[in-house]
Amino acid sequence: TRHLEEAVEAFREALKERTRQRVPFQWATTQNNLGNVLAAMGERENGTALLEGAVTAYRESLKERTRERSPMQWAMTQSNLGTALSTLGEREIETDHLEEAVAAYREALKEYTRKRSPLHWAMAQNNLGNALAKLGKRQNSTQRLEEAVAAYRNSLEEYTRERLPLQWAMTQNNLSNALQSLGVQERNIKRLEEAVVVCRDALKEYTRERVPLQWAMTQSNLGNVLSKLGEI
Repeated sequence: TRHLEEAVEAFREALKERTRQRVPFQWATTQNNLGNVLAAMGERENGTALLEGAVTAYRESLKERTRERSPMQWAMTQSNLGTALSTLGEREIETDHLEEAVAAYREALKEYTRKRSPLHWAMAQNNLGNALAKLGKRQNSTQRLEEAVAAYRNSLEEYTRERLPLQWAMTQNNLSNALQSLGVQERNIKRLEEAVVVCRDALKEYTRERVPLQWAMTQSNLGNVLSKLGEI
């Protein structure tokens, strides 16, 4: 954490001369980098102040990193903003920041297209799915959960087992969780049965030897789905 705190200080020092008026592109890059460090710190610590600082820095960056001027950097910062907002929203009772996260990821996907940047597209689809799934659970919204499932399935078109086995397993696990939430809300056995299949798929790459904590998490998720099936 000490090094991250020093990085924040360094970026803030840089912004004293790298002003928006003097060097707008460098100012925007530094704001984005400041946001990245604040977000990393915010994920490690409780509370919301650091994440709110990250959101502010990303929004500052987007004043110069516009879609017209630098579309891919704009998309990257929109994606970063979405992640900070999603983490913020997870810690709050209100859903405003989760809604804003969904909007930011959808903005990013306007330039992070599958044709132009397939892995960025897959990452943004997975992250969009995460934000939608959180919203769906919070709001008891089957529509949001359906949208999350669709986003995860999109992601898996590029996050294939052959190409990126751990990202494939991560997205399969996320998909399983969304299907489980849908199955519980709808009391739909088919959804829950599909969640079991998808979760077991994830365990083909999330092995105990390779990634013990992810393996344990996915085993726990599998247990949850099976217990829900047993209750219906």
